[in-house]
Amino acid sequence: MEVVIGHWHFMACSFENLRVYLAAEELSDLVWDVVSKWKPLARETVGRQLVRAADSIGANIAEGCGRQTYADNRRFVGIARDSLYETRHFLRRAQEESAALQAIIATLPRALNAYLKSIGRSPNANDQ
Repeated sequence: MEVVIGHWHFMACSFENLRVYLAAEELSDLVWDVVSKWKPLARETVGRQLVRAADSIGANIAEGCGRQTYADNRRFVGIARDSLYETRHFLRRAQEESAALQAIIATLPRALNAYLKSIGRSPNANDQ
């Protein structure tokens, strides 16, 4: 939903129904499941960083939806994309080969990019 005041376009969105958010949430749940089974040293070092990075993807999508402008939302989706790359890094370092994780990791970058491109598509989107 868009609210227009003067030349400003404010946004409101329901992140809970966004496919990209649901994929990020699924990835985060899988990461938590995997990390919880690791040995203590791995869990307390790389595991904590991996969980934080994975959780940050969905958290930033949600936070962006709460922002008042398309530009702010886009910035937070960009941060979510950065967190996805951080998650990929830690999964690689951990040599985690879960098929379910890899399937989401393979599709989520495109989904985030598509969502990012869709934000603010309106005649006056550049006013932000």
